Amino acid sequence: MAKEKRFEKVYSQGMGAMEIWVDTETGVQYAYRQSGYAGGMTVLLDKDGKPLIAPVVH
Repeated sequence: MAKEKRFEKVYSQGMGAMEIWVDTETGVQYAYRQSGYAGGMTVLLDKDGKPLIAPVVH
């Protein structure tokens, strides 16, 4: 049985340089930015500073 992926890419802009990933267990959304050999990921926040939550589909 294949292990389910914890993170799923739900959005991509450009040549994979800007992406949005969702934690499939919690629904928390993250922004990922890549530039050359560097990259970074951060949680997306709403206007109140709380993490953006996507509907979790199992």
